[in-house]
Amino acid sequence: MPKLSPSPSPVSAAPTAASAPLSFLLTTQQGEAARRLLAYVASLPLTGADAQLLAVVVAIRAARSGAGNLTGADLRSLRLTDPAGALTAVEALGWQAQGDLLGGDPDTPVPITVPALIGETDRKLPFGKLMRSRVSGWTTRTLAVKPVKKATPAARLAALFLASHSSPNGYGTLPAALPGHCRAALPELRSKGFLSELEDEQYLLTEAVRHLSGMGPRPHAKAAVDLLRWQAWKERASAALRRHVEAVEHCSLCALPTERVARAFMGEPSAVRFSKKVHSAYGVWKDTQPDRGPRAAQFAAAFRAEHGHGPSMKQLCEGLGWQEQPRDLRHFIVLRLIANEWLTNTAPVPWTLRPGRAARIGPPAAVPAAGSAAQR
Repeated sequence: MPKLSPSPSPVSAAPTAASAPLSFLLTTQQGEAARRLLAYVASLPLTGADAQLLAVVVAIRAARSGAGNLTGADLRSLRLTDPAGALTAVEALGWQAQGDLLGGDPDTPVPITVPALIGETDRKLPFGKLMRSRVSGWTTRTLAVKPVKKATPAARLAALFLASHSSPNGYGTLPAALPGHCRAALPELRSKGFLSELEDEQYLLTEAVRHLSGMGPRPHAKAAVDLLRWQAWKERASAALRRHVEAVEHCSLCALPTERVARAFMGEPSAVRFSKKVHSAYGVWKDTQPDRGPRAAQFAAAFRAEHGHGPSMKQLCEGLGWQEQPRDLRHFIVLRLIANEWLTNTAPVPWTLRPGRAARIGPPAAVPAAGSAAQR
């Protein structure tokens, strides 16, 4: 596939996050323990997200001795809609708080006894000291991660379930024990950037939170079906499009999961509407990036020369240090760069971003004919 000649001083294409090894918080065994904790809480006669979220935190702290400490500050950090109601619900299970978590000193630990976790035989959560500590730390870190830190209790509880049931590559299948209110909150996790894909019973964690994975198994059944569809799709594609597909699929620098590549190319393009808030945020952002056009064009040229294909919208923004912006704003930024002809692409074919006419960087590169996928 022809490549663009880079400018005399191009911006170097930075390595993608997919090529760097992740430092996971849990081992495979600890991930199984996290799933066991959540299954235990889901089995309790609790109906609200507030009470279930509180029960998760108390149960993991009480897993070894049958009693765990909680402070008023801990309770506030859970951002429950109705803390008093959640406490009443868990106390109805026989969980006994030996102090005032609502009106007492917020820094004083209050022991909460969980009778079902007392004893050495038939323990509900048979965790060792290290296991309990690691799962407890994972719970705290997951609830505090940026995409869900200020989300609703149902969304934060759902984040625990989905993170614990995801595989190391971020894919997962919605667990059967996922409460109904958590299922209803899944679009919130998608919009806040905790999930990058959500289709039927399958989901994919974004790279920013993939280190929270519970190291669960990959969803083999649907992946196998997708790969069969993917092979059939490629066989129907034109020769030029197939060359482009293979350049992305076999790029050793991107090292993308086959499932992700397949979904990007086979997915149906969807219309995107941007709110007034996004338009306003773009106006503020662009004033801080006066050289955004030339930088984007140079990065796209350098990336294309190194990888053999263009960057995705996400890779472009990560390479230019714009990844901290909200997802909708990043999408709008790239569309504006295309509209202003600093970049161009062969929409809706993914990974076809390249310098546009305004960049004046070398001759235009040959790209495949448009297919049936949304630019990502």
